[in-house]
Amino acid sequence: MKIVVAEKLSSSAIELLKEPGWTVITPDQLGGDLAGQIESADALIVRSALQVNAALLAKARNLRVIGRAGVGVDNIELDPATRQGIAVMNTPGANAVAVAEHTMAMMLAMARHLCRANQLTHAGKWEKKSLQGTELRGKTLGIVGLGRVGMEVARRARAFGMEIVAHDPFVSVALAKENGIQIAALDDVYAAADYLTLHVGLTPQTTGMINEESIKKMKRGVRVVNCARGGTHQ
Repeated sequence: MKIVVAEKLSSSAIELLKEPGWTVITPDQLGGDLAGQIESADALIVRSALQVNAALLAKARNLRVIGRAGVGVDNIELDPATRQGIAVMNTPGANAVAVAEHTMAMMLAMARHLCRANQLTHAGKWEKKSLQGTELRGKTLGIVGLGRVGMEVARRARAFGMEIVAHDPFVSVALAKENGIQIAALDDVYAAADYLTLHVGLTPQTTGMINEESIKKMKRGVRVVNCARGGTHQ
């Protein structure tokens, strides 16, 4: 079996792929000839940068599976892959904790004006009063999307003493309640949130969901964190 790893993976992952005796072509070995190597490949592994489109897939005569090391498959054209009988897989949840921690970091940075504080300090200024910021405690966090990442964010936000209201049509009220989360309609989440965080895939329903109209439904001064997909913002 020949596997083409088109983007950088950890060395331990590469070694794991080699263990069964499979042929693994790494990014360093590609030499810019992805089209040539994919022609005889059985499997392709990508991350976010490579666009696996119909033109590339047309060259893949033996390809049986495409694996994306990440959440979502929006950089892979599914229709031509399906027509060629190629299975497309991703790794949901693999980076859930990392994304949740990053989300909390973004919220803390905004609450405490860390970026501006860094700039002012480097400029030799100490504007303590204007950099005082606020606490996360007691604030309402609106979460759009309660999958693996959204749930991890909710657990951490509860530890900070935040109230949590969320929207996800696929999560039961009972499950949310067990995790201290109030389920609400999307517009109600917009209206209640002091901080709003998105944890949804990029679909026709979520593309451009943060736009002029949705912002009008939010509190003045709301802080929006998007550690999901840039396309959710219009």
